Amino acid sequence: MIHLRVLAVSAAVLSLTLSFVSEAAANGEVNVYTYRETKLIQPLFDAFTKDTGIKVNVVSASSGLEQRMKAEGANSPADVLLTVDIGRIDEAVQAGVTQPIKSEAVDKVVPAQYRDPDGHWAGISMRARVIYASKDRVKQDKITYEELADPKWKGKICIRSGQHIYNNALFAAYTAKYGEAKAEEWLRGVKANLAQKPSGGDREAARDVAAGKCDIGIGNTYYWALMMNNDPEKKPWAEATRVILPTFEGGGTHVNLSGVLLAKHAPNKANGVKLIEWLVSEQAQQMYADQNYEYPVRAGVAINSTIAGYGKLGPDPLPIAKIAANRKAAASLVDKAGFDN
Repeated sequence: MIHLRVLAVSAAVLSLTLSFVSEAAANGEVNVYTYRETKLIQPLFDAFTKDTGIKVNVVSASSGLEQRMKAEGANSPADVLLTVDIGRIDEAVQAGVTQPIKSEAVDKVVPAQYRDPDGHWAGISMRARVIYASKDRVKQDKITYEELADPKWKGKICIRSGQHIYNNALFAAYTAKYGEAKAEEWLRGVKANLAQKPSGGDREAARDVAAGKCDIGIGNTYYWALMMNNDPEKKPWAEATRVILPTFEGGGTHVNLSGVLLAKHAPNKANGVKLIEWLVSEQAQQMYADQNYEYPVRAGVAINSTIAGYGKLGPDPLPIAKIAANRKAAASLVDKAGFDN
């Protein structure tokens, strides 16, 4: 009798196990290539798997993912590509490794300004290119991008390389607005105001402002929040500065995107689309806001309190696709102006 009970329990456990295995097999997996650091987005993938049962396999790199996808061709395992900037988005599209994302959910949630007109990419979070201003030496609380070329800032600006993708996007936006001739003139004016040769990253711009090497640094919104809240060693750099949301004259603040693309040869296409749709859900958008200190693209999602403390963001209305179209011109103008020399 005891043996029969053991057999019955074992059979029940085996049946339950097979049920879970069958469900996992049915839900399948999705393969993600990402430029975002895995530690920053793993919580999102874990939540997605918990919600859907779909396993997320991740390949992370700081460069070259679109070239890898192109080399892999039809045998590429990639389903989804996550990027950190419109530059990476544009490079992937130009490499021919994407396909249109056909999703009513994405089209409904993500504003047209932050989607590819042909459907090859969509923004899933935003960041702004802003000013880290010295609390002690900068009294004004409003600055325009055009003003960065004003001689009053001579010897007072710190910035990373003009060819870095974050600056390239800002310079491309300026080029899209004013044309190449005026963009070159502006770049020469900004270069004349630099306190030192462009170097380091956005955090180092805040460091150098704190050290008195310059009065204002150029950086992305989330770096300041990360220094203030997540990095005790660099917190003094944030404490010595404050964030000013600059604007274009007659426009708004330049924003860039973390974007998502659907791979051209996605072997798990349906699951890839499910992941993309999940990333613009309220849950995922709130995680982006609170864990990565980015602006959500979904309306109605609360902005992290640290980021909200910068002031109300009024994004410049220039479509991101137009910025992408001027990336090469901006890169050429940086070299022409000798910006990094």
